[in-house]
Amino acid sequence: MSRRRRRQSAGVPLPWEGRGAWISRVLSRRRFGPVIAISLVALATSSTWRLAEHRGRVRSTRAAIAEVHRAIANFRAELGRCPRSTVELVHPPKAGAKYLEELPSDGWGRPLMVRCPARRDADGADVISSGPSGSFSTDDNIL
Repeated sequence: MSRRRRRQSAGVPLPWEGRGAWISRVLSRRRFGPVIAISLVALATSSTWRLAEHRGRVRSTRAAIAEVHRAIANFRAELGRCPRSTVELVHPPKAGAKYLEELPSDGWGRPLMVRCPARRDADGADVISSGPSGSFSTDDNIL
């Protein structure tokens, strides 16, 4: 007890003497250890799940873009021109032809933008997804 009294009456605690002490108190207590461990595991699981979901959406978007590229190539081979819109790929002007079953969408459920002819290649087409943000003016578009 005398030792404890000496520490308390030794002087005024300065602000920089207690810096970081609350972290060590929280981590050293036995009752908070399992809570912290469970929280870290939940955070890691949530992050992994979100990353896997994002990768799956990007993968399905790239597959939809490849499907639209094939449909545009077939359309141009048969009709000799670019489709005016994605609707023409589903309902082409040529009777009996069908290039797509339905209008394509990206992994986030948004429609794809088709630019034909392409900006850099007159014989190609640009098929663009607005990406996770949903805006074509941001930098997360998927080509």
